[in-house]
Amino acid sequence: MNHTPIRIAVFDDNAYRRESLCMLINSSPKMTCVGVFFDCSNVVADVRRSSPDVALMDIDMPNVNGIEGVKLIKLNFPSVQVLMQTVFEDDDKIFASICAGASGYILKKSSPAQLLQAVEDVYRGDAAMTASIAKKVLTAFQKNVIIGSNHEEIGLTPREKEVLSYLVKGYSHKMAASACGLSIHTVNTHIKKIYEKLQVNSVAEAVVKALNQKLI
Repeated sequence: MNHTPIRIAVFDDNAYRRESLCMLINSSPKMTCVGVFFDCSNVVADVRRSSPDVALMDIDMPNVNGIEGVKLIKLNFPSVQVLMQTVFEDDDKIFASICAGASGYILKKSSPAQLLQAVEDVYRGDAAMTASIAKKVLTAFQKNVIIGSNHEEIGLTPREKEVLSYLVKGYSHKMAASACGLSIHTVNTHIKKIYEKLQVNSVAEAVVKALNQKLI
């Protein structure tokens, strides 16, 4: 059975790394590199032209950095998932990225296999984070979360709240399914409904909204 490969655009100011990432992506039969870009100065036009499923985004770039790039991508192309690459274990940058709509994070020192798996994870809707980054994200949430003055009624069911609670803990879809005693298909259905009710497009955005509004 033939599957359409995952389309990936790379944003990185290091030319050697850009080309290396593109070669790595193209070495996988599941993926294809559809564009490499120096920074996010023309990110809207670049994404429109390359039409990626996933944007692989460096946080620290000149001119327009990765955090601003995420904001522009999610504003104009909500369905595009963004995987941040970072050498920073910096709470503020990570928190800013996830609030901007990034779907996952991976350290640049991660292995090629880990990077390709992270791309698959965010494409499927899972939040891709290394353990150390996940801990820092949760710490940043605890320090930075601000409760809205107007608590809106989201209308999540008890089961949806249970699934959402595991996403907040950093569980993958598969891990949440196991913890809830449900099939992965059923959990994916619940997550789709959660996204619709929260008006978000990724696990990261769902986690931000859940914590921001004390939904669980």
